[in-house]
Amino acid sequence: MRIAVWLHLLSTIVWVGGMFFAHVALRPAAQQLPPPQRLALMAATLATFFRWVGAAVAIIIVTGFMMIFGAGGFARFGAHVHAMSALGLLMAAIYGFIVAVPYPRVRAGVDAGQWEAAGAALAQVRRLVGINLILGLVTVTVAVLGHGVV
Repeated sequence: MRIAVWLHLLSTIVWVGGMFFAHVALRPAAQQLPPPQRLALMAATLATFFRWVGAAVAIIIVTGFMMIFGAGGFARFGAHVHAMSALGLLMAAIYGFIVAVPYPRVRAGVDAGQWEAAGAALAQVRRLVGINLILGLVTVTVAVLGHGVV
């Protein structure tokens, strides 16, 4: 189980840390670039990041349920594990929506040189990543502060 905990935590760090970096460091720095360069940079960066996040999300879900059911199921845990699971699944759903709907619009806009359309889609990605970042920080807080509480 220690390997499952390690993989779960490592994947969470990749996902939440990556969102924090993209939202508070990369995006503001990229704002200094003209739209064609900024949007191409963000599209390429997100393509790589979303591949890593896809793997991280799968690992988080699998290891989370492994740990829960390996210990006897949800009935053995307090509200913090239920909350952490619900928040994590909500985050995964938002991630799935991002990669299925607005991110392909970003790519299509960049590929076609339609900077306004790409920018509008990227703004939607940014808002959703911001929501997921907040949910991720709340989830980590619930996990840490709820640990050991009955």
